[in-house]
Amino acid sequence: MVKKIGARVPNPFKHAYVFVVVALIFTGCTFTHYAKRSYLQANKEKPYDVVIVPGVPYEGEKTTSVMKMRLFWAKQLYDSGITRNIIFSGSAVYSPYVESIVMKMMADSLGVPAEHLFSETRAEHSTENAYYSWKMAQQLGFKKIALATDPFQAGMLRSFLKKYCPGMRSVPIVFDELKDIDDKKLPAIDPAIAYVENFVSIKERESFWTRFKYTMGKRVKEEARSEQVKQQPETRGEISNR
Repeated sequence: MVKKIGARVPNPFKHAYVFVVVALIFTGCTFTHYAKRSYLQANKEKPYDVVIVPGVPYEGEKTTSVMKMRLFWAKQLYDSGITRNIIFSGSAVYSPYVESIVMKMMADSLGVPAEHLFSETRAEHSTENAYYSWKMAQQLGFKKIALATDPFQAGMLRSFLKKYCPGMRSVPIVFDELKDIDDKKLPAIDPAIAYVENFVSIKERESFWTRFKYTMGKRVKEEARSEQVKQQPETRGEISNR
C-alpha cells in the first residue's frame, strides 16, 4: 500500500491528551463536590474537638498560596465554631523551618487563641501528617477529629484514613467559602524559633521513589505493624492470666 503524498498522519497522542484533560476535569469536579458535601456534614456534626492541618514549606516571601489557603481555612473553621482546636502538622522538610511551628505562629497572629493551637513536628509526608496528628489528638484527649486540607489531598487520603485513623472525618477546603482570599496576606512573623540548624532537605535525604512510597504510607504502615507486634505479647499475657 502506497501512502499519498501530503496525506495527514494520525497523531497517536491526540486521543490520549484529550482523555487526560477530561479525566483531570472530572477528578477536579469530583473533589470539589466531595469538599462541599463534607463541609455540609461538618456543620451538622460540629463542633469537632480538633482539626488537623498538614504543613506547607515556609520560604519567606516565596511561600506558596497553598499555606495561605490552609491557614485561612483553619481559621474559618475555628471562627465558625466547627472546631475548638487546631493541630498543625509538619517537620522541616523542604526548607529549614519547621512547618507546623510556623503555621501555629501565623494562626496565633491571625487571632486564633494560642491555647487552642498545637503543632506536630515529626511528619514529613501527608500520610504521616494525618497519622501522627491523629495519635497526638488522642493523647490530648480529643475525640471528634477531622482533617482540614485542600480537596485533592483530602480525597487522596480517604482510604488511608479509614484504615489507619478510624473515626477521623475530613473537612476539605471549600473555595467558595474562602471569600476574598486573593486579597488576604499571611501575617509577618519572626520564624527564628522554627529554624533548624544544619538542615538537610528531604530531596537530599530521600530519592523520589522513597518519598513517593512514604507519601503513600510506607512509614506509617511499618510503625503500625511494629506497634501491633508490641501489643500482642501483652494481650497473650492477659489471656494466660485469666
